[in-house]
Amino acid sequence: MRILVKIGGAQLEEAGPRASLCKAIAKARTEGHELIVVHGGGNQIRQLGKALAIPEQYHDGLRVTDARTAEVVLMVLAGSVNKTLVHTLQRAGVPAVGLSGADGGTFTAQKLDKPGVDLGFVGAVDHVQPRYVQALLGTGHVPVVATVAPGTHSGDGDPFFNLNADHAAGPLCRAFACDALLFLTDVPGVLDAQKQRIGRLTPADCERLIATGVAQGGMLPKLDAALLALAQNPRALVKIAPAQAPDAVLSALRANTGTQFVTAAHAATESFHG
Repeated sequence: MRILVKIGGAQLEEAGPRASLCKAIAKARTEGHELIVVHGGGNQIRQLGKALAIPEQYHDGLRVTDARTAEVVLMVLAGSVNKTLVHTLQRAGVPAVGLSGADGGTFTAQKLDKPGVDLGFVGAVDHVQPRYVQALLGTGHVPVVATVAPGTHSGDGDPFFNLNADHAAGPLCRAFACDALLFLTDVPGVLDAQKQRIGRLTPADCERLIATGVAQGGMLPKLDAALLALAQNPRALVKIAPAQAPDAVLSALRANTGTQFVTAAHAATESFHG
């Protein structure tokens, strides 16, 4: 199975959790799975921006990214976070290769437009050229992707675009022909009103959780990202699952772990045959 694993920056900040995740990726690889890692690094960007006295501004959870901030994002995501993660994976026995959108021309970005606000150099995945990633997978390597990329029509020296890693995961999963997309995070899955894990959700189920206030706060962007990924990859396994388990990747593939997102048609078919 070809699996895209999306890891948040919070799981990568400390050496212990980072090493545990890398061992889980190594274990999944030894079971014969092909893996692609996509990562964020919001807290790390915030720390360097603060050290450089660059003010922060957000809109709907997205970092407004001017030219100076775009430079920080590039340094942090494609630099320190990516290379530290690659090194930790190597220590776990995983032949990892770090890349951004620019490497091998893997993907470009288009400006993300939001009504009433200019987000600056915040982008969305535009054109994807999967040949480099396919070549790495073909030689047994694990691509580790930082979600920063040049604009499709950018000139030499123009700032790179900052892409939300959760939102980039869906189109990258599709372009790289992955069978599964796992959002590994700091929660056991989506929880119901009694704080119990929900095993499976359709888009309509998610709407009800939001409308009734059961899903709120940090869970809202997670639901949004998972539903976007499902819409782009309706045949793939799409899950939110915990990152803390020693075998987090293999565990996330099991039915009793995390929350799987399914289309209404898929749910109806299962109900009919069940």
